Amino acid sequence: MNVVRSHSRVFELLGLFLVLAMVVFASTVNAAGLMVSPAKPAEPFIKQAFPDATDYGTKEGEPLAWTIKQSDDVVGYAFETNDIAPIPAYSGEPVNVLVAIDPEGNILTANVLEHHEPILLVGIPEQKLQIFTDQYQGRHVSDTVKIGGQQEEGVVHVDGLSGATVTVMVENLAIMRAAKKVAKAKGIIDFDEAAAEAMATIKQDVYQQSDWVTLTGDGSIRRLALTNQQVEDSFAGTEAASDEALSQEDAAASFTDLYYTLLDIPTIGRSLLGDSEFQWLVDTLQPGEHAIGLMGNGFSFKGSGYVRGGIFDRIQIHQGDNVFSFRDLDHYRINDLYAEGVPYFKEMSIFIVREHHDFNPGADWQVELLVRRQTGPVDSLFSSFKADYMTLDKYVDRPEPVASLEDQPLWKQVWAEKEVSVIILISSMVLLTLVIFFQDWLVRFPNFLHQFRRVFLLYTVGFIGWYSMGQISVVNVFTFTQSLMSEFHWETFLLDPMIFCMWVFVAVTILLWGRGIFCGWMCPFGALQELAGELAEKLKIPQYVVPFALHERLWAVKYLILLALFGLSLESLQTAEQYAEVEPFKTVFLLRFDRDWPFITYALILLVISLFSRKVYCRYICPLGAALAIPSGVRLFDWLKRRKDCGQPCQLCAVECEIGAIEKNGEINLRECHHCLDCQVTYWNDDKCPPLVNKKRKRMKKSAAANAEALSKEVKAEPVKIIEPS
Repeated sequence: MNVVRSHSRVFELLGLFLVLAMVVFASTVNAAGLMVSPAKPAEPFIKQAFPDATDYGTKEGEPLAWTIKQSDDVVGYAFETNDIAPIPAYSGEPVNVLVAIDPEGNILTANVLEHHEPILLVGIPEQKLQIFTDQYQGRHVSDTVKIGGQQEEGVVHVDGLSGATVTVMVENLAIMRAAKKVAKAKGIIDFDEAAAEAMATIKQDVYQQSDWVTLTGDGSIRRLALTNQQVEDSFAGTEAASDEALSQEDAAASFTDLYYTLLDIPTIGRSLLGDSEFQWLVDTLQPGEHAIGLMGNGFSFKGSGYVRGGIFDRIQIHQGDNVFSFRDLDHYRINDLYAEGVPYFKEMSIFIVREHHDFNPGADWQVELLVRRQTGPVDSLFSSFKADYMTLDKYVDRPEPVASLEDQPLWKQVWAEKEVSVIILISSMVLLTLVIFFQDWLVRFPNFLHQFRRVFLLYTVGFIGWYSMGQISVVNVFTFTQSLMSEFHWETFLLDPMIFCMWVFVAVTILLWGRGIFCGWMCPFGALQELAGELAEKLKIPQYVVPFALHERLWAVKYLILLALFGLSLESLQTAEQYAEVEPFKTVFLLRFDRDWPFITYALILLVISLFSRKVYCRYICPLGAALAIPSGVRLFDWLKRRKDCGQPCQLCAVECEIGAIEKNGEINLRECHHCLDCQVTYWNDDKCPPLVNKKRKRMKKSAAANAEALSKEVKAEPVKIIEPS
């Protein structure tokens, strides 16, 4: 590696890069359309929806709504979703939408008044959210509206918004739920049309041990079987259609074979699970909860195609207008089935239907299997397959119909099943923890450790960053701080299992070893910079080392940025989120460079800098690193070993440390250290570490002297033999 230590060149190069990066960042924050305006008033949108009205009234009644009149005739109603269905979105706050309907229940307009979604504050242009709500114009309040998927009878499909799945899903629920409540209150929807079927109860005293043939034969267990040809036919005429026709054998082959049932019915659950497991299930269920069993072969009903925001993207449950998915805490694996004649299943799962879903075990319901095909880097098409389930009369008590069910909070519906991704993430965390525990042994195998670290960094960038979008941000710190100062709600932080797991890991590792474990191993953008640095080394790009005097002062920049952002967050979290774009994380990982040019330019400049000087962003700019460095002072352990010779006179580790975390006196600044373990590799290498080299040389000299002395004594002690001539 060529190291250029010219101070003038360092100042010139880094100064130019940093100034350029900050100029681009400033232009990014102030780019048109990125600054979110305050909450918009509702009245202008109401007047746009009813231009000929003479009386716009006031917001009143239950539910709260404006009654719009032309002369003495009612021409429509307007309402805000926050007044009727305030469903928290990804930020923990609801998206407030002004909705206007006519006297027949047709939606005239839906306009976003206020939101707090970070991805829309500084990421996806806000007008895209309005484009999404424009799709509700002309829909009827009694329609069943679904985000994405293939067209199906009786369901209105609207296009989603890539990168904001949670937001638009919650918005859909809020708009349609609020519209139905207003329509019912104003008499637009008849009571019978809006009423729900009376809640049935499962007969817990009815049990008959049954085999698989009996349970499937009488409809206790239902089946959804699909062939490859059926799936191909469902995509016909779309962008996702296959170009090649299937052979006759492949067309007739099974695509999926899925069985489903209600497991909390004693005859079904006890026959399948056995007495002890069924009793465990019954004890686990809270009042109002139910258990759906899914067993299948072929196409996985769980899958790994989890999208950010919480929707388990392959199965949904439908019951009337109620559509819901499951979250990670709703899922349990089935290890074995005990009914006689049960076939082999590749996947067997229990999904808990929580009380807030208002699931009626006596009403008909459907399981929906969604098959997705990619049509581009981001875009995809869904094909939907539904299968009905009708609970047998012998299993339930059905009371007389009652009034419609009261709406329940639906924030949990944005939770997702992410079992595979979470298991992979936690497994990698456990593996990294083992590396730290056994670091004194692993560093003695430098080639293995370096290769392992390179693979782990690739995993961090690919899986945690781009696939799972698990890059944490300083915005999360501000959100947590504000929650502590106001009302703390766990659900705000549980909306994204990957981010939640990452923060738990960060908290634990900071307490034990400091921030270096995360910054050096688990931060996707940090890993991307380090890999860029390794690429630069392979390409023999000259590396510019910042003089230590300047380096120490540049450390302070990230703390100043953190303080500025924290101060802004106390005044306005929205403003702080906008200026937190100093982090390029959204651009690189969440939106995958699908943004306006200032954001992309800023991120690319930072990556280009990392080709010439290692992890400049991490060392000098990153406010998240600064936030994590502050509590690192209370760490419990300091396992990075040093000798009394370190720093005086030996400076080898200080020179080799690529992020400059080793002081001139040999001490490691653990607030800046990224725990790459390079210094520990040198520490244990007696062919490289000068103190060990000296000791080894002395040992070798001493050993050589001892061997020479022993050989001399042996020669002197041996008698001389004289051979007489014959």
